[in-house]
Amino acid sequence: MTSTKSFRCLLIASLLGCCAVAGAQPKVDLGQREYLNNCAACHGETAKGNGPYNELLKKSASDLTTLAKRNGGVFPVARVYEVIDGGGSGHGSRDMPVFGTDYKLKAAEYYGDMPYDPEVYVRGRILSLVEYLNRLQVK
Repeated sequence: MTSTKSFRCLLIASLLGCCAVAGAQPKVDLGQREYLNNCAACHGETAKGNGPYNELLKKSASDLTTLAKRNGGVFPVARVYEVIDGGGSGHGSRDMPVFGTDYKLKAAEYYGDMPYDPEVYVRGRILSLVEYLNRLQVK
């Protein structure tokens, strides 16, 4: 009996400790993380089009902070999504990578043999990035 009681106390203490640690962790900004991992090299950390790879590009990276301004004050959600996704095709003349295809490959690596919906995985990552870019817009 005593060992069962000790085990329960230990389990409860562990769960409380995990909850306390989980509550102390900083929130993750998924859109910012996507941006920094996939876009900042060309567009820069501030999205002004001044990333370290910009000088290596045939065409300079766009200033992503003025997308709404250049679209009559409205952030072009569908167009930004389409450009990031790339229509699922890796062919043709594009100035930037096709992230839709890249994300599908990452989904396959992440989930392996587990059943999953690659479109949901891709959509979630692109939408988090689109939402982050919307927050960066200048007024």
